Amino acid sequence: MQSTRREFLATGAAAVAAPAIIRAQDKAGTKAPVLSAGSHTYEAIHDWGELPSSIKWGNTHGVVEDSQGNIYIHHTVYKDSESADTMVVFDSKGKFVRSWGKEFRGVAHGLHIRKEGSTEYLYLTVNAANARLTPQPDMQAVVLKSTLKGEIVWKIQGPPPDIDAYKPGADGKPKAYNPTNIAIAPNGDMYVGDGYGSSFVNQYNSKAEYIRTFGGRGAAAGQLAEPHGIWVDTRGASPILVVADRRNNRLQRFTLDGKHVDFVPGFRLPCHFYEYKGDVVIPDLNGRVTLMDRNNQIIGHLGDSHEADNQFPLRGLTRDKFVPGEFICPHGACYDHEGNIFVVEWVEVGRVTKLRKV
Repeated sequence: MQSTRREFLATGAAAVAAPAIIRAQDKAGTKAPVLSAGSHTYEAIHDWGELPSSIKWGNTHGVVEDSQGNIYIHHTVYKDSESADTMVVFDSKGKFVRSWGKEFRGVAHGLHIRKEGSTEYLYLTVNAANARLTPQPDMQAVVLKSTLKGEIVWKIQGPPPDIDAYKPGADGKPKAYNPTNIAIAPNGDMYVGDGYGSSFVNQYNSKAEYIRTFGGRGAAAGQLAEPHGIWVDTRGASPILVVADRRNNRLQRFTLDGKHVDFVPGFRLPCHFYEYKGDVVIPDLNGRVTLMDRNNQIIGHLGDSHEADNQFPLRGLTRDKFVPGEFICPHGACYDHEGNIFVVEWVEVGRVTKLRKV
């Protein structure tokens, strides 16, 4: 299924050492790309996972791992896919386990996993559909909590009601709302990035009750332009909310009550976050995957296509046009429990890459 996005503007990023791309012999006897950033080296296994014939990838948007080593991937579904299931689950070897989520076809987006007591839950952020999308999804512009098998626990439909931030402007039109991702604080508070809507962050408690709204469109401290990804950083003495301030080509950090802390530069179009043993992987929509250390210093970039202003035309091409070892539009990424990285890309035919730690 064709998916639309707003046009993106990219600017140059802070210079770092260019990542090495070398070739290595894989088990099948073919040459597989090996990507390196500093001391971090990975074998790039493109098109990971054995999809059943009934499912064809659409734009692959989110990826997480559960405590059993299963990998969950949220995608929009390709236009002629027999199955409309948007959530696909694989075991650690890439064998298909199950799928669900047909109600999110065309609008699947953010994905977060959290263990609460002895039970794991998924948190999904689902886009508002383009009016031209046919058929229209059963569920859109919603944030929801579900079990690992797709049973919905609760959902937040639309923006917070009756608050000034979303009241109609002078033209009488309602403010746009289109959520992209969610983060959860240690106390259970949830932060939802309205990335494709009005560039606010909306905070709720663990019962999905509204607390506050902050941010809003702009480039000044405390303002955001497309808060696409969001993460609660617990590596320091106090938790910090980190936002992928995508159109501003930076990360922006906040206190948990929405006060601006500082900026982290060095990005093109940062999408989201995943932390592992102090390091953070940040998929950058404009052709690379960035690694950042616990001091928020950039370690390096993996799979950089070196085409900072020309990646988006490539995303509609067929798979044979993709260059091994180079990314096109990385949209989501996560570490697994062994330190390997899974990267999913915003390309029309979908692409899942396992970066196997070497």
